[in-house]
Amino acid sequence: MAEQPGTLLYYLKRSTEFLEKKEIPNPRVDAEWILSDLLNLPRIKLYSQFEMPLGQKEIDTYRERIVERSKRKPVAYITGKKGFHKFEYFVSEDVLIPRPETEELVDYLWKKKEELSLIEPKEIQIWDLCSGSGCIGLSLTQLLPTSVVTLSDLSEKAIEMSRRNAEKYNLNERANFYVSDLDLALPDGLQFDLIVSNPPYIPESEKPEIMPDVLDYEPHLALFVPNFQEFHKRLLSAAKTRLKPGGKLMMETHPLYISELEEMAKSLGFVALKKILDSSKKERFLFAEVPALS
Repeated sequence: MAEQPGTLLYYLKRSTEFLEKKEIPNPRVDAEWILSDLLNLPRIKLYSQFEMPLGQKEIDTYRERIVERSKRKPVAYITGKKGFHKFEYFVSEDVLIPRPETEELVDYLWKKKEELSLIEPKEIQIWDLCSGSGCIGLSLTQLLPTSVVTLSDLSEKAIEMSRRNAEKYNLNERANFYVSDLDLALPDGLQFDLIVSNPPYIPESEKPEIMPDVLDYEPHLALFVPNFQEFHKRLLSAAKTRLKPGGKLMMETHPLYISELEEMAKSLGFVALKKILDSSKKERFLFAEVPALS
């Protein structure tokens, strides 16, 4: 198709070429996502609108956003949102961008809901520990109709973002929010049927290996831990205290440390421990339970 100056296709091609020169991975895909968000069009619809002229304001804004991407700013932070499982959540540089691996955590629990007794008529209490944008807990709350979720994070700005995402899906009456170091700010005696968590788990020693899109933009508080063992022992201890008899824990973690984490959980009294592979065949998730009443 011949491209005409001033059209959607013209600026899409120029932007792709610019991102290629800046060595941005998947430049055409990124250029399309940014443009589809700007025009409020599904990405697939761009292909039927190639000859559409862009207005000057659209051109200026698109150029600004493409320049941002050329500086390695993630597309999700440029558009302010990210698809996750069956939903779409607001994100900012105050929270991690939801990952496909974390979608797998939600999908595992949803598909095994009957087996895990997560479809009982009674109210199911979920705690999203280190909740960030709230994508895990809020997704499960929508997938499990009888559930109520508590979201907690050390970052006040992260909790503000999770509140915004709860409002988007009208979940305010089924969600509670706490700025908290693990469970320290939670009410005494509050216990849960299910705890889910994607906590910081990358040792600070691995920072040099992290790609700049992540290292330069995503919150280090949500990514890195100075002492993996110390932090996770505190996390597992808090989870053990807060789970009801027979309650379940599912967490994402570092594949290189999951066996150590499994042993730690076992020593604290967790049972039914299971390491679960992600789609890349890495041991990414740890499942555990507290013993049920006999």
